Amino acid sequence: MSVAIPFLAFLFAGAFAAYHRLRLWLWAALTLLLLTACWFLGADPTATLAAAVIVALIAIPLLLPFLRKPLITAPLLKFYTRLLPPLSDTERTALESGTVGFEGELFSGKPEWDKLLALPKPQLTAEEQAYLDGPCEELCRMVDDWDITHVRADLPPELWDYVKRNKFFGLNIPKEYGGLGFSALMNHKVIQKLASISTVVSSTVGVPNSLGPAELLMHYGTEEQKRHYLPRLADGREVPCFALTGPFAGSDATSIPDYGIVCKGVWNGEETLGFRLTLNKRYITLAPVATLIGVAFRMYDPDGLLGDKRDIGISLALVPRDVSGLDIGRRHFPLNSPFQNGPIRGKDIFIPLSQLIGGREKAGHGWQMLMECLSIGRSITLPSTASGGSKIGAVVVGAYARIRKQFGLSVGRFEGVEEALARIAGKAYAISALSQATAAAVARGENPAVPSTIAKYHCTQMGREVAVDMMDILGGKGIILGPRNFAGRAWQASPIAITVEGANIMTRSLMIFGQGAILCHPWVLKEMKAAQLADPKQRIDEFDCNLFGHIGYAISNAVRSWWYGLTSSKLGAAPGDDYTRRFFRKLNRYSAALSVMADTSMLLLGGKLKFKESLSGRLGDVLSQLYIASAMLKRYQDEGAPVGDQPLLAWAFHDAVNKIETALSGALRNFPIRPVGWLLWLVIFPWGRRAQAPSDRLGHRAASLLMTPCDARDRLAEGVFIAPTMHNPAGRINSYLPKVILADPVERKFLKALKNSDIEAWEFTAQLDEGVKEGWITADERKQLEELREITLDAITVDDFDTEELRSAGYRDLYGEGARAPRAAA
Repeated sequence: MSVAIPFLAFLFAGAFAAYHRLRLWLWAALTLLLLTACWFLGADPTATLAAAVIVALIAIPLLLPFLRKPLITAPLLKFYTRLLPPLSDTERTALESGTVGFEGELFSGKPEWDKLLALPKPQLTAEEQAYLDGPCEELCRMVDDWDITHVRADLPPELWDYVKRNKFFGLNIPKEYGGLGFSALMNHKVIQKLASISTVVSSTVGVPNSLGPAELLMHYGTEEQKRHYLPRLADGREVPCFALTGPFAGSDATSIPDYGIVCKGVWNGEETLGFRLTLNKRYITLAPVATLIGVAFRMYDPDGLLGDKRDIGISLALVPRDVSGLDIGRRHFPLNSPFQNGPIRGKDIFIPLSQLIGGREKAGHGWQMLMECLSIGRSITLPSTASGGSKIGAVVVGAYARIRKQFGLSVGRFEGVEEALARIAGKAYAISALSQATAAAVARGENPAVPSTIAKYHCTQMGREVAVDMMDILGGKGIILGPRNFAGRAWQASPIAITVEGANIMTRSLMIFGQGAILCHPWVLKEMKAAQLADPKQRIDEFDCNLFGHIGYAISNAVRSWWYGLTSSKLGAAPGDDYTRRFFRKLNRYSAALSVMADTSMLLLGGKLKFKESLSGRLGDVLSQLYIASAMLKRYQDEGAPVGDQPLLAWAFHDAVNKIETALSGALRNFPIRPVGWLLWLVIFPWGRRAQAPSDRLGHRAASLLMTPCDARDRLAEGVFIAPTMHNPAGRINSYLPKVILADPVERKFLKALKNSDIEAWEFTAQLDEGVKEGWITADERKQLEELREITLDAITVDDFDTEELRSAGYRDLYGEGARAPRAAA
């Protein structure tokens, strides 16, 4: 036994130093101290000396730079240079365009949670809150979504006028240029609220405040461009759109085939230098009504009018609608959601260089401009839309499940429905926290490239899942379209968000981990930059520093991951209160596991990793769920750690960690180098997978919150339009919940008495008459039951139509009123 003690001391010192990330010399000193103690306590001298020699062989070369750099760093630099995946200019631009916030901590294996918890609570200014409670609330009251989606296939003129007059298109345009100068957080709150009443209205307002002419002009426009266009965009004199996607360049936006050839031409009666633009774009939101089109294209200068460079690169320009040769085509019809959307085409359209965003100096810088602005828009519009839809869906479907009865019970009491309600509740909580976190990051001045992709993908994905569960609970109420249906259009439109601003499949499998592994990793990007330095001495010095920082970090994360797995995350420092501390410990474990997997994958697969999309997607899921869970814990703290919210937080958190372990398990079981996968499994899952999906008991508590008026339910519904107006059936159903609960004991008493009687009255009114007569209920209780029947009918009633009402105007024009369409030939 005495032979093994020195080596156990050696391993213990290494593990302790790695876990706590002690400096190398501290590890060496600690190990030698323990070995000295072993010597005096009678351990085998030969074993003790052998352990000391091992320590010296490791520590001396590493602690002495004049030995370390030529013997270790230089050969590793050569190997690394061969291993380093080649980065295209567009990939390099994408990596350099974003900033790194707290998401960088999630790759560290030891997140500094105090940084997250110290971030200011997201709050609106008094002016922003007044606008949200005033013009935004009034706009919601004006919305008749059935009229918009079925009758007009457009906003009515009064809504267009109201939106422009109240500067909804200029939420984020600075006041000095005629806008409202609101924050990104306010942009999020407006879109969230509008989406809760109409996705057509929210997208109409969201697009001008997202990636488009205004955003690009604010960041890159010349002062002359800003002073001319921004006031006109803010007050709606100009309606913008941005034309990026085309038939042959969808998610692969860098392959834009649209081009502009530099030449001279006539503009406003004067000859000037410009370019002839040829474009073919589609899926362009607001294109049919736009007056100012932002266009992304590739600029060429074959005659050298601008200099020696012939392929200038991707550039951005502002094209007025009335320019000769521009053709804005007919409208697209995206899944029965008639927001303005359509194609734009043109051939040999002459545009002066003054219309380039940023002027001549920004020619060829379009991709960089897009990358720097894209994450801002991606952080807000679609995540906020999903948040508004899921929050309104959660509280209203919860109310409906309490009101609607089958077999004498509220349908929400059935366990199958309860499971769906719990999923809706937990995902609505997660979506709300995630969408607010990314908007708050933008409001703090960050350019959150990685969080924006996480938010876009997961908010829209979970939003679609919420829509599925809503329709399952609503049944016939959900599938029969009409003015009373509050869920059908959202269900139809849910796949739209999955496809835009980067298709979700591509976002998950390529972007989240692909960007995160380099941009958020504390060492990888530094190593890449160091390896590409021109000066040999600076290159090896920088690479040496970053390489050994990375090695120490990797060893530390392997130890931390194994330790947290061994102890089931029950030990270790963590912030939070008695309730949340265990959650933070779990995230510490999975942060370390992600780092181990990322380092191993990048080391062994190198440039091939970008083609391992399934592995990349699973590791992206781990990073995403870490970020989502962090956002939820931050929200919980910001709201004062309310006890009532604990079922929602717990359900969403357990769902997140179950997804983390599922993703890690899938990555390990399918790791391309099988022995490495087996070894990593022992490090990450020493006792096997332990995380489970949320329990039925927890699901019952979460579902019950949606069916009971309470503070937690009110907090979940905060920020959505829920007024019980004529054109807001969701608001009416929600308003009925307290009355239904108050009437519930009276109804049970009445039905029990009726069942035990021999009264033969069939009509409800006659039954109530008998109930008062027999003394089962009082006159006031009778009124209560009459009101209950009335509001229940309003909640469950669906619409019906005359056949002619459902036929399009085009059908009637073609075949005449009441005519049958000819049958197609067999």
